[in-house]
Amino acid sequence: MSHHSCILFLTLSLLGFTLPAHTLTYAKEPGAQIYQPTPVPDRIMLTWKQDPAHTQSVTWRTDTSVTKCYGEIAVAEAGPDFAKTARQFKAETSQLKTDLGDCHFHAITFTDLKPDTLYAYRVGADDTWSEWMQFRTLSDQDDPITFIYFGDAQNQIKSLWSRVIRQAVLTAPEARFLLHAGDLVNRGNKDEEWGEWNYSGGWINGMLTNMAIPGNHEYDVNRVNPTAEEQKTKKRHLARRWRQRFEFPENGPNGMKETVYYLDFQGIRFIGLNSMDDREAQAKWLETVLKENPNRWTIITHHHPINSVSEGRDNPELREHWQPLYDKYQVDLVLQGHDHSYGRTGLQLQRNTKRKASHQSAGGTVYAVSVSGPKMYELKAKNEFLRRAAETQLYQVITVEPKEIRYQAFTATGTLYDAFTLRKNSRVGGPNELINQIPDTPERTGSAKKD
Repeated sequence: MSHHSCILFLTLSLLGFTLPAHTLTYAKEPGAQIYQPTPVPDRIMLTWKQDPAHTQSVTWRTDTSVTKCYGEIAVAEAGPDFAKTARQFKAETSQLKTDLGDCHFHAITFTDLKPDTLYAYRVGADDTWSEWMQFRTLSDQDDPITFIYFGDAQNQIKSLWSRVIRQAVLTAPEARFLLHAGDLVNRGNKDEEWGEWNYSGGWINGMLTNMAIPGNHEYDVNRVNPTAEEQKTKKRHLARRWRQRFEFPENGPNGMKETVYYLDFQGIRFIGLNSMDDREAQAKWLETVLKENPNRWTIITHHHPINSVSEGRDNPELREHWQPLYDKYQVDLVLQGHDHSYGRTGLQLQRNTKRKASHQSAGGTVYAVSVSGPKMYELKAKNEFLRRAAETQLYQVITVEPKEIRYQAFTATGTLYDAFTLRKNSRVGGPNELINQIPDTPERTGSAKKD
């Protein structure tokens, strides 16, 4: 609605007149206006770069006028005086050129924190600060922990994905972190799409830690001053902002840091792999990480699935290089995306890397593929998944305890769609026990057009 139209509408309203809804028109604001940075910190997001029991990382954005930024942190208290005891940390600042203009990203890792303790923090500089927000450090013991896992958000993020992340947090307010299995956005170098992603998470991103690995859509063409060769070949690279935006461990293979990594917490070795990069090199790194694992549980995430639930999306190279290691080292759970549909297996061991992927077994790994955004693909006519869904936006709530993992998949409306418990064998090296708890409701297997 134009400025003059808005004044006319308000005037008529005050005089008691009403206009029919179809006469109201609204101009669509371009992303360049909606998502412009300012001196005020925005897109504030918690991540983990180091030990989650004693550290916490945070990143945020400002315009380029802000060259020095800080974070302040204190143990949270019921009253406001906690701020008087806050410690100050100086941020690392870097410039990012985007298709909507330049901005500064800032990153801090708060250190020397106490385990299982509620902290308040804020970020900013001079007289321009964020609000105080809160997070709780993880325990340094094998205590139960709950997290939320999302498949691809990717498309129509603000309009159709935002309800999913918000409903998920309402379903599991005790969750300690959010896991994104790739394709957070559709075009990795489009700042407007990242603006929508951050808008959807809002304050949640500043109070719950985000873990993520890149999908194929985090790889994008250069949209800012591309070279002639880049224009000609349209070669795609990892989104420039990935390593500025996400502070993840730097313990992955050379050249893959912060896209391939592992992190230990509360009895779990959590491993993120990058299915867009050298899979054979990652396998060599992965074997060492799995072999030298002191934790009770092993959970792995990567974007492309070992076994595809949708038509025409097979990944035999992953089964060749990665699945034998999952079998050898008894990986418990693998969380994936990419297929824009839902599928969850029983306990599986590899049968053939080229043809049929695997078979149900008394021992093995549980694989899940999920989608949280609105883009949908058709299901395969036949496959080895115990529970499937098409045309359904979902999120998964996963609780890990010393002796069992409880998994629940919910639809965007908060309805339970799939569930199981994975129980650890009391005998060291013995196979897990899978207890299926699938609700007594029909599978949603209706077809969706592939685009």
